[in-house]
Amino acid sequence: MAQTGMTPTDAIPFRLVRDTGTLAEGAAKLAGELRAAPVERVLADANRKAVRGGAPGSFGSMPRPSVWYAFDQGDQQTPDWYPQGLTCGADSGTIPVSVFLATWYFRPEAGERGIRLTFLSPTTLKYRHALLVEAAPDGSFKPIDIHAGGVACYGHLLYVADTTRGLRVFDLNHILDLTSVQSGVGDGTRIGRHGGLLHAFGYRYVIPQTDFWRVAVKGARFSFVGLDRTTTPHTLISGEYAEDHPRGRVARWNLELDGEPRDAHVMGHEKIQGAISHSGRWYLSQSAGSGANGRLIVYSGGAPARRQFPIGPEDLTARAGKVWSVTEFRNRRVVFGVNL
Repeated sequence: MAQTGMTPTDAIPFRLVRDTGTLAEGAAKLAGELRAAPVERVLADANRKAVRGGAPGSFGSMPRPSVWYAFDQGDQQTPDWYPQGLTCGADSGTIPVSVFLATWYFRPEAGERGIRLTFLSPTTLKYRHALLVEAAPDGSFKPIDIHAGGVACYGHLLYVADTTRGLRVFDLNHILDLTSVQSGVGDGTRIGRHGGLLHAFGYRYVIPQTDFWRVAVKGARFSFVGLDRTTTPHTLISGEYAEDHPRGRVARWNLELDGEPRDAHVMGHEKIQGAISHSGRWYLSQSAGSGANGRLIVYSGGAPARRQFPIGPEDLTARAGKVWSVTEFRNRRVVFGVNL
């Protein structure tokens, strides 16, 4: 297709159907046992510290942005966890503190540890991980083995991309503290109930899934998630990563979500890792592997503008006049913002 703009396409493949099942029941059972912590409390007792201006190698040959935050050395160097999704308190509209929220997936096949969510304060630089889990009606829980390629927060609900299935939903009113019923976090190698204690691979907080929006017909992929608060009503965004061809699509749904897509477009570029619309423009995050700079592609009518982006850029969010992303590769893991 000609590279002159986003091309409208059929939105029906992105139709979603609600499939709560026993998820709400399981989450409620677990929440009835454990005390919930608000986001501000999670940040207050955060146990890690980001580095302002750290991991500068993340930016390769591009001019460095005015602001970025690097994860600590343990999270920079681990070969096990990879950051993917990014949202923020401004997307939520209800979180009373400044915060970024990032999803990570666990790569090793043996001993699956699922997905986690990071709460990062750009004010204090403190951050903490929480484990996202699936709870059964009896209150038992297990890890969720997905890529978690994107995340968006709206109100108290967190939408996480499940590549072939749709959108998993978590409730930030259910950030549950294991230490509210026991003296510690349990065994770092276990999850669930063992020996009369609760375990979550050493994490203090678990967030159980409460809902699921599944694709009505298999075919559409959910590689990333974003939010646009400049539309009326506000819109949720998700789209497809396409490895070697430009046929990846992006779709939007009105919030509050009812499953019916508002519109869809063919993006016209391969390797798109994140997309948002904002004030009539589209912003696409394009990767180029672990050894080259990515690009930020901006559509505002006519031919797209292409800007240099860091190495390994992922999901996108908008905050304070900037478009923000997170990078995934070892020793190059940062949350950064550039002007919209």
